Amino acid sequence: MTIWLNEDSRIIVQGITGSEGTKHTRLMAAAGSPVLGGVTPGKGGHRLPVPGRELPVFDTVREAVEAVGANTSVVFVPPARTYQAVMEAVGAGIGLVVCVTEGVPVQDSSRFVEAALDAGTRLIGPNCPGIISPSVANAGIIPANIIGPGRIGLVSKSGTLTYQLMKELSDLGMSTAVGIGGDPVVGTTHIEALAAFEADPQTEAIVLIGEIGGDAEERAAAFIADHVSKPVVGYVAGFTAPEGRTMGHAGAIVSGSSGTARAKKAALEAAGVRVGRTPSETARLMREVVQSLPEQVS
Repeated sequence: MTIWLNEDSRIIVQGITGSEGTKHTRLMAAAGSPVLGGVTPGKGGHRLPVPGRELPVFDTVREAVEAVGANTSVVFVPPARTYQAVMEAVGAGIGLVVCVTEGVPVQDSSRFVEAALDAGTRLIGPNCPGIISPSVANAGIIPANIIGPGRIGLVSKSGTLTYQLMKELSDLGMSTAVGIGGDPVVGTTHIEALAAFEADPQTEAIVLIGEIGGDAEERAAAFIADHVSKPVVGYVAGFTAPEGRTMGHAGAIVSGSSGTARAKKAALEAAGVRVGRTPSETARLMREVVQSLPEQVS
């Protein structure tokens, strides 16, 4: 079992004929993901060559749903058109939308996050690397060759740190890794991913990656204390960030003592989370956790 992606996922790519959409569609298909087509308005009827086959291009998401039974969409469209693209996917009944696009206006993301919530659509992003369940499916831009299936779940604000922790834990494997994005407004939170991992029998331990700014990690810590029985190891990026300066993601800004890496580390540790000060230390802590887990019965 995995979270949100599984053997029944049927993926389309919105913006499939753009440079990024084409590149990552081919990478997803080459990795064995069930990519069945894509959407670019005005290019319906075209076909995109991918390894071993060609994918149909549709003018609308609804046409793709009707033609190939799409239930998952990965959005690669420019920021100015992202609101329309996500709303189209939600309106067409897509159950999982992964919005990779960076630079989406906050007022747009606020509106489509609310619409997805009202419709019961699982939205990941915007400004995220996506989600991967190794050897099952990959929806987004996470490299599929970093890691194989295993017992660890990972949820992260940062794309690059997602890749680094996956690489550092490559010999252990992961059930699912999900990059939720670092924008101030995102469709999926740490808490929702933690709840899904807690309910997933394949996931036996969890890595949580946060960063400075906001209070998402503090809220995740409170949720872990009350609702998560599985061991959690954490990492918070930004211990050396200067006060009052935006760092990287739009949500990563520290004001006074609010949103600091030190405060987030303290909150997580108070909830029983072991927190590393570097990605490598975090990986080491997870190795210690895995060594203490019961042996799997095959």
